[in-house]
Amino acid sequence: MADTVTIIDNRTGRQVECPIIKGTYGTPVIDIRDLNRELDLFVHDPGFLATSSCRSAITYLDGDKGILLHRGYPIEQLAVQSTYLEVCYLLLYGELPTQAQYEAFRADLNKRNLVHEHLMQFYSGYLHNAHPMAMLIGITGALSSYYHEAMDIHDPEDRDLTAKRVIAKMPILAANCYKHSVGHPFVYSRDDLSYVKNFLNMMFSVPNHHYDPPASAVRALDILMILHADHEQNASTSTVRLAGSAEANPFACIAAGIVTLWGRAHGGANEAVLRMLDEIGRPENIPKFIARAKDKNDPFRLMGFGHRVYKNYDPRATLIRKVCHELLEDLGTVDQPLFEIAMRLEEIALKDEYFIERKLYPNVDFYSGIILRALIIPTSMFTVLFALARSAGWISQWMEMMEDPELRIGRPRQLYIGPKKRDYIPIDQRV
Repeated sequence: MADTVTIIDNRTGRQVECPIIKGTYGTPVIDIRDLNRELDLFVHDPGFLATSSCRSAITYLDGDKGILLHRGYPIEQLAVQSTYLEVCYLLLYGELPTQAQYEAFRADLNKRNLVHEHLMQFYSGYLHNAHPMAMLIGITGALSSYYHEAMDIHDPEDRDLTAKRVIAKMPILAANCYKHSVGHPFVYSRDDLSYVKNFLNMMFSVPNHHYDPPASAVRALDILMILHADHEQNASTSTVRLAGSAEANPFACIAAGIVTLWGRAHGGANEAVLRMLDEIGRPENIPKFIARAKDKNDPFRLMGFGHRVYKNYDPRATLIRKVCHELLEDLGTVDQPLFEIAMRLEEIALKDEYFIERKLYPNVDFYSGIILRALIIPTSMFTVLFALARSAGWISQWMEMMEDPELRIGRPRQLYIGPKKRDYIPIDQRV
């Protein structure tokens, strides 16, 4: 007999048996779908802190133990041994590709690594100083107007083609946001370059100067993108799924994810870390700022510490710290003041009882901004890079959702606390 939980309504004595569903890992969930029908009750869960919204086989994380798996593979192994494009394949299709599958996947992406020339004209509608995320949202949504022939979301072949288009075209859209902001000509994608090196080439090459990024820079960005490729049911991924549940076109769903990622509490955290490190200024100022962080009456916060899910050391932070150090050393900027401040801040915070008791460990955002700054990527482009990396996870989650037999349009409930029913009063009779 399946495990169940009996929920009793003490007001009426009525009860309902709710099945307990177990996954491969993690806390079992209670299926409460009969709760409303049997007891006329809903659950109240602000922020969805205790609610499972879907079944997924893509990503698993255990915040207490600091575990992150993609399709069962530890992030530590993928970041060190894999490439971002290989992780894209894994997220989409559930298995790491063979050499032949990988080459075929890359060839498919290369067939689609151009965008319509008319789409390039969209950028001219934005001011040169428009935020790149504003541009990326609009341009991504506009992609849907170019692919009417393959927009049947119920056709598996159309869905697969759309997924490949998203992964192939997002680097172009992202790089063009930067090019427009600096007034440089757009650079076309090149089939002979790796996915990440091609993106850097579209970002930084110009007609009158040869550009060849250091191998350490390409690898650092590749690892950074792997670490951001997917992260379970976060705010932006949940937004993509919610939009998709309404059968919105997939490009609009991705645009909705970008909108959510733009929020300071989500994708803008690494920018906030850099602003904090700039404010601290020098390593000797760290104790003063730590004291401010402990002061309940001071609004100052140490950015890059703690996580909504991880109550242990974020495994991505461990990896990215090493990458950051190696990159700065290779580029000859190991004495970069921000990195010195970051390392010293981490060292002090990890020994401080205040942070230990609250499990405020450094997260992935703590070092990612320093890496991006070392790569000469402007701060305004940080979240665009995040969106580029996460687009693989978003489209994989959308693909999985569209194949789910339990798919229903998302419709959260609410607890109404407004006025009781009342009659309309003409304006001349109101007091």
